[in-house]
Amino acid sequence: MAVELSFTDMGAGPPLVILHGLFGSKRNWTNIAHRFATGHRVLAADLRNHGDSPWDKRHDYPAMAEDVAALIRTHVGSPPAVVGHSMGGKVAMMLALDHPELVERLVVVDIAPVVSTGTPIEYVRALRSLSLATFSNRADVKDALAGAIPDPAIRAFMMLNLATGPAGLSWTVNLDAIEAHFSTILGFPEVPPGRQFTKPVLFLVGGRSHYVQPHHRPEIERLFPAATFEVIEAAGHWVHADAADAFVEKVSRFLSA
Repeated sequence: MAVELSFTDMGAGPPLVILHGLFGSKRNWTNIAHRFATGHRVLAADLRNHGDSPWDKRHDYPAMAEDVAALIRTHVGSPPAVVGHSMGGKVAMMLALDHPELVERLVVVDIAPVVSTGTPIEYVRALRSLSLATFSNRADVKDALAGAIPDPAIRAFMMLNLATGPAGLSWTVNLDAIEAHFSTILGFPEVPPGRQFTKPVLFLVGGRSHYVQPHHRPEIERLFPAATFEVIEAAGHWVHADAADAFVEKVSRFLSA
């Protein structure tokens, strides 16, 4: 059963839906969404088990695609363009393959429809290992994660999922579901021969990222025969954060083509 996703809604014009990656949220896309909102109605969603959206024991791509399909049917009406990053890119691809009538065109950011290396599961276990009730502030939690997550940029990104409320500190991501389905998140469902999304698709790749490789092209082109590819050389996996201007320029050009 689909869950009702939390989302922001801004701007006016042709609809555009944005889907974040693992451990991301709609808030991470606020600045980019505002830039696209000058010419589009932009809906940035929290996927299930993330942000303000409901938690569910199930966390796989068909289920997440159904959540987004329900969002589009209920709140958008006409088929939007869909932008998805990393895990959100796989959700977007699954949505387009399962419900091509609901997607006008697709932007897949630094991910392929294959098994990915992705975030190490040790990061998930590091977050789960902390008893947040024993911490009084965010800084101490961040310091406690330094051993398992030494990269300060990744650690800061993970800390965006830590909320402070009347009951103290809590994670806004369903760590139990993510750990239980971690191999599913890194993978991609087997797609039967003949099933394709034939509308325009842009694969936007970070030049410093390893997530999309030349040997992935045949599978991409099997499923998305109208695929085009763009590389932003200065960017890593978080293309929209590393090179925001180039990201917005390339996506805007594709959306207006």
